[in-house]
Amino acid sequence: MTSTSHCRMLVVFDVDSTLIEDEVIELLADCAGKRAEVAEVTDRAMRGELDFTGSLKARVINLAGLPESVIQESLSKITITKGARELIAAIHSAGGKVAAVSGGFTQLLEPLAKELKLDYYRANQLEIIDGKLTGQVTGPIIDKPAKADALTQWATELGLSIKNTVAVGDGANDLDMMQVAGLSIGFNAKPRVRQSADVLIAENDLSEVIGLLGL
Repeated sequence: MTSTSHCRMLVVFDVDSTLIEDEVIELLADCAGKRAEVAEVTDRAMRGELDFTGSLKARVINLAGLPESVIQESLSKITITKGARELIAAIHSAGGKVAAVSGGFTQLLEPLAKELKLDYYRANQLEIIDGKLTGQVTGPIIDKPAKADALTQWATELGLSIKNTVAVGDGANDLDMMQVAGLSIGFNAKPRVRQSADVLIAENDLSEVIGLLGL
């Protein structure tokens, strides 16, 4: 039975290649015919060769001039990872909360968060002026430290001990969050995450996490 007064756990997911099968920025870049350029920078960032802020700006600049409608277009192409809905339902029914923190964009994460019934979410904000993407982001950058801060902040708001938090991610940008969490799960993990995660999920199916969390 779900208890609203006392949350049992907080599970925080990375979004791209974790909660969804896609890299959202690559879907957006498709609309500009710039997927190859963007994918190359993404790969370098995931391997930890580029700092996230630099790589984000280098990728987003490729989107300059695109109409705002590309957000809806990209949203329609997103594939939610197998087992994600079942895992979220299992966490909720056990009295837990579910969050997502993304180096991607609020404009795409917000509708996704509603659809998946997430309790919290945080991402970067694409700047849109006069119905067009400017190729810039506004507000604080959601990078590696910001992901860890989000997890810590949400746990505090819920009155949860950090040991009752779980971080699920795949890339270098998730390492700080995975380090602070009580349990870190590498999903579709890149080499650096494989080295440091507490547990690795080999199958491309998030429902594997249900048994792992004893739900």
